[in-house]
Amino acid sequence: MSAPRPSETTPERVWRARRELLGAGLGLAAAAALPARAAAPAGEAPLVPNPPEQVSRHNNYYEFTTAKDVVWQLAEELRLRPWTVSVDGAVERPRTWDIDELTRRFAPEDRLYRLRCVEGWAMVVPWQGLPLAALLAQAQPTSKAKYVEFVALHRPSEMIGQRQPVLDWPYREALRIDEAMHPLTLLVSGAYGRALPAANGAPLRLAVPWKYGFKSIKAITRIRLVEHPPLTSWSKAAPSEYGFYANVNPEVAHPRWSQRRELRLGELSKRPTLPFNGYAAEVASLYSGMDLSVHF
Repeated sequence: MSAPRPSETTPERVWRARRELLGAGLGLAAAAALPARAAAPAGEAPLVPNPPEQVSRHNNYYEFTTAKDVVWQLAEELRLRPWTVSVDGAVERPRTWDIDELTRRFAPEDRLYRLRCVEGWAMVVPWQGLPLAALLAQAQPTSKAKYVEFVALHRPSEMIGQRQPVLDWPYREALRIDEAMHPLTLLVSGAYGRALPAANGAPLRLAVPWKYGFKSIKAITRIRLVEHPPLTSWSKAAPSEYGFYANVNPEVAHPRWSQRRELRLGELSKRPTLPFNGYAAEVASLYSGMDLSVHF
């Protein structure tokens, strides 16, 4: 008699989780070899990535659930192919990209970025993706393109959190055009040298490292360039708590908690929150003359 397969003696979900954990060591080794472009301000110690299992298993992803620790299980049901991303609006060359064609067309770049969430937790993630500016340049924005709106997938049959009116679905976010064109703004398709997990926003998400995590929209299906500021999901749901800009600013408290300190996943003590999440040297000039306690 042949030996039983692991999936015959262990619940499949547990078996798959074990396989992922076994692969985590390989992911960390790959992450250690990644170039740390824009990884840390001058004079600061190099960033150390969080383990892959921490990154994939502690998420805000309300399209599935408000419980951070089970997103990774629910996201397994999401079909990632076929998938298209449209770029339209105030552009000369609107286009709909197949996700595989898009990732083949643009060589991926490796970025080791901080992620700071408004609730006070933080992590460091080695992303792979393409600068958003490269994709927008292909579309040739017109002079009316002042803002860039992002629209996420709306599929309540699989994204079961969308069956509840937690937010006005689909999820929407936006940047000013100069923020979108900044070289740090990344369209992410991978992490730790592998394809991006569904729990982290596969197949395509945004990474804007100087802003709070809710700006980095997941599961993008449409990118639209517009003349006027779009209404974004959290700004619509709670405008007194979530402003359009969402720049990491330790001096602006959330109405229900302070933003002066943060807890990086895996650490026991909090650390001071850095202005612009540590990327002030690169991005502070974008907001010259603005009152960041008003435009939060």
